[in-house]
Amino acid sequence: MAFNNKKAINKTIDKTIKNSRNTKVNDINTSEGIRLNKFLSERGVCSRREADRLIENGKVFVDGHRATVGVRVSDKNDIVVDGKAVKKADRQVLIAFNKPKGIVCTAEKRERNNIIDYIDYPVRIYPIGRLDKDSTGLILLTNRGDLVNKMMRASNYHEKEYIVKVNKRISDDFIRGMAGGVPLRELNTMTRKCHVKKIGDRKFKIILTQGLNRQIRRMCEYFDYKVVELKRVRVMNIELDNLPEGNYRDVTEDELKVLNKLLSGSNN
Repeated sequence: MAFNNKKAINKTIDKTIKNSRNTKVNDINTSEGIRLNKFLSERGVCSRREADRLIENGKVFVDGHRATVGVRVSDKNDIVVDGKAVKKADRQVLIAFNKPKGIVCTAEKRERNNIIDYIDYPVRIYPIGRLDKDSTGLILLTNRGDLVNKMMRASNYHEKEYIVKVNKRISDDFIRGMAGGVPLRELNTMTRKCHVKKIGDRKFKIILTQGLNRQIRRMCEYFDYKVVELKRVRVMNIELDNLPEGNYRDVTEDELKVLNKLLSGSNN
């Protein structure tokens, strides 16, 4: 009889171990902390959207259990993403980079010309938004997820300024049309009204508050113009100035103070 009891106990233990291996983290987690995607974003691991993708693909573990979207975590939890333990960054980073043509704004290692390998920064960072491969100029990189979310959200109407060269002389009708809102059939949307100013026979300045895919190029194509050169020279209060192409600099304390003030009322 004692033997049977011992066998039953061992069977129960085996079942408990098996169940713990299959337990999803949100089945054992409390309501403390913040959502996992926000936690990973604020730790500089990736954006919230990318975090959700990694979680859905089973590549994120919390305290040894596979995570699920929506789970809440804190600094008390041990978190592993794609086989690597998540550690808090040594310091908060925000740099301004003058992107050369041909560099791709992604952290994806499969892309040979990815911006992260090009910069080779000693702390894990990732770009705030994108500049397409053929464009140049200012892009910000950080390990602060809170900045990314506030700066990227189109509903916050944050400005980005560009200098654009096209393939033929610019007409007044072109300037008015670009400024008034342009239908983009490929994206099934209309661009917001924006500030556009002619600064040369074939050059203009444009300030956008949205970041649609290849937006300026698509806008120009609508009016039968082709972009020859596209450079971003400002993001909110941070300007490219004389930063050499291919180089980066730390955003100054004064710039950061102004930026934080501009972001204070932004949605996260």
